[in-house]
Amino acid sequence: MTGAGSFRLDVYLAGERKRVDQALRRAMERYGALLSPHLAPVAGDSLLSGGKRLRPILCVAAFRACGRVARRPAPPPADLPVGIYEVAASIEMIHAYSLMHDDLPCMDDAPLRRGAPTAHTVHGEVATMRAGLALIPLAALHCWEAAGRLGLGRRRRRRLVSTLMRAASARGMVGGQAADLLAEGRELSKGELDTLHRMKTGALLRASVCLGAVAASAEPDAVAALDAYGRAIGLAFQIADDVLDATADAERIGKEPSDAALGKSTYVRFLGVEAARDEARQVAAGGLGALRRAGIDSAELDALARYAASRDR
Repeated sequence: MTGAGSFRLDVYLAGERKRVDQALRRAMERYGALLSPHLAPVAGDSLLSGGKRLRPILCVAAFRACGRVARRPAPPPADLPVGIYEVAASIEMIHAYSLMHDDLPCMDDAPLRRGAPTAHTVHGEVATMRAGLALIPLAALHCWEAAGRLGLGRRRRRRLVSTLMRAASARGMVGGQAADLLAEGRELSKGELDTLHRMKTGALLRASVCLGAVAASAEPDAVAALDAYGRAIGLAFQIADDVLDATADAERIGKEPSDAALGKSTYVRFLGVEAARDEARQVAAGGLGALRRAGIDSAELDALARYAASRDR
């Protein structure tokens, strides 16, 4: 897949995933000893099991777009400070925890994630629940210490951790997960569905670009534009997810059961497949418009928005 012009999104994503995975391995090496011996392997397996790594990649792309490294044109990803990848890794720690819990029998009861058996089917429900919970304070600690290694002061480090924890809280991702469970078997309005997914899926995606902007010491107007972009990308990503859920088999998307099997309201049920695809593209375009109005020119963020809205897995 390619982005606009000569930008190769596939090459970019492969390189960034490698750097994020390296940061995640460093995080587990640094903090794994803080976990009890029977929980460390559960957390490590879940965190290092692959995936799109979209959230940390968005964080790094936002950091680069804000020009923390004062060279023009912006340096290639390989020349960015290692510390921003470590800050970004804290987002993936929260995301990994959310997937571990989302798949539990008391929630979606999913046997498959990323094409492999889910954590609870391998390690058991209790160990998976506890290891997932342990990743929350580890993510906060890692974000704080990584921001220090990036050279940020205490005030900005507090803002980063606060942004991350709010996104993961009952007013963000966890609240969205709870609302999603309560909505099973019940027909939601489109407004209710938007609100649910802006919390469950969108909060962490939105926080990802905000963390990158804050870590880059960006001006308030740039942070606001990236916040609007992140809000749009979060919703576009979920609409695309609903399209995939309705049109692709479990082997292709690497997870089961489907939302339809769980009796969930989806954008496809409201709009149909083609109209949902159009909706995702329009929402993503709105996010890109916010960047352009703020004068933020980023081939990476442009391509990532299009990818979020039209991905095929």
